[in-house]
Amino acid sequence: MNAEAPDQLEKSDIGLQTQIEDMFADYVHSIDDDDIEAWPEFFTETGFYQIISRESHAAGHAIGLLHCDGKGMMKDRVKAMREANIFEPHRYTHVIERPRLKRHSPELFNARTNFIVTRTMQNGDMETFASGKYLDLVDVSKKTPKFQKRLVVLDSRRIDILLVYPL
Repeated sequence: MNAEAPDQLEKSDIGLQTQIEDMFADYVHSIDDDDIEAWPEFFTETGFYQIISRESHAAGHAIGLLHCDGKGMMKDRVKAMREANIFEPHRYTHVIERPRLKRHSPELFNARTNFIVTRTMQNGDMETFASGKYLDLVDVSKKTPKFQKRLVVLDSRRIDILLVYPL
């Protein structure tokens, strides 16, 4: 690594960058295509996922709108969505920018990615459902990159009650 900028990517990181970007794309496609059972598999066993408003995040609050600590909690969330929750059918479409990556350690990258999610209801009504940024810690120690931590920081604190799927 360059001693002057230890957190910047080097040319040798290009392959990892591509793998991470592909994982990010696969993540949003799994949600958008209603393959929600795949969602927990994008995380390490101890992965952390949280949706939080920009104000709460800036204030350092620990509790967000949705909180999963570990892959087991994520799998329980998926099971509840499929078997217990009752909600109007809808679809998301994510639009994400290219992530800005910085090496955190030899096996971890920090990432920031802006996003917009549109929601289409069963009757065809469409709206911008959410916008914000993903703040991630990505583990690249194994063959496939995985999220160790994913914070979904929403631009608005006004969230529709129909927040069923992860973002």
